[in-house]
Amino acid sequence: MYSVGTLSPFQSPTVKLQRLFESHEIEVFAKLDLLQLSGSTKERTANSLIESLLKAGTLEPGGMIVESTSGNLGIALARQSAVRGIRFVAVVDENANRSAIDIMRAYGAVIDVVTTPADGNKLAARRRRVQHLLTEHPGAVTTNQYGSPDNPDAHFRTTMPEFMEATDGRLDMLFVATSTTGTLLGCQRYLRQHHQETTLVAVDAVGSVLFGGESGPRRFPGLGAGIVPELALQADPDVVCQIEEIDMVRGCRKLARREGILAGASTGAIVTAIEQLLPQVQAGSRIGFLVHDSGVPYL
Repeated sequence: MYSVGTLSPFQSPTVKLQRLFESHEIEVFAKLDLLQLSGSTKERTANSLIESLLKAGTLEPGGMIVESTSGNLGIALARQSAVRGIRFVAVVDENANRSAIDIMRAYGAVIDVVTTPADGNKLAARRRRVQHLLTEHPGAVTTNQYGSPDNPDAHFRTTMPEFMEATDGRLDMLFVATSTTGTLLGCQRYLRQHHQETTLVAVDAVGSVLFGGESGPRRFPGLGAGIVPELALQADPDVVCQIEEIDMVRGCRKLARREGILAGASTGAIVTAIEQLLPQVQAGSRIGFLVHDSGVPYL
């Protein structure tokens, strides 16, 4: 693989992959957001959410943020809070990645673990706990990653302009993993406002209720959702792929062993989704995808 485009202090590099699907006559570009300071594309989201709250005066300097997180946003919020002198409480469930919890604690976050309810809906339980903690701590705020327009705005303003610049403004297909759908929405808004003909593919997990999916057990955090978040009501991808968890693992291994990129489960799902759609992809097509996070915490 080799670098495409230029790198500024806030950007992550985009690389052209040579071996992942080498038997197919396509070009594949990966945007390496696993190289963000907090290790995932949620660095962009966290910065946008916190800056908006500070600008509006909703969050006071030295104040407290309480947010539900499955890992990556929590790490990013913990890091962003640390450099701003803000207290951060991460509400997680029993499925949370142990490494992610350790990293959040290293940044100074307080971890609040929610027990899985009888209905198995961990996300709903986390969100209820957030509301309870907000009443216990007057002046505390939540970033509301599931409904705040500042979540997709981060990717509209930064992720997509960077990606399109690095690929000379032409992508035939773009694959994005989904959970809150903030990243997907930011990409969707950019493509449609700029009249791009790029096919937008949402990559989801089997067991997620997004896009009409049937609820079921999911062991990997950060991909899919047990409820439909507010932002998801605006999501309108061209294609939706639901991926089994074992196929996420296979995708991660393929990406690591063919391209030397050790990515997380959501990116492994994207690799599998591309593979599933390849028979429908025209020769010469240019395909892009986000490497959402590192695979190290999943090992």
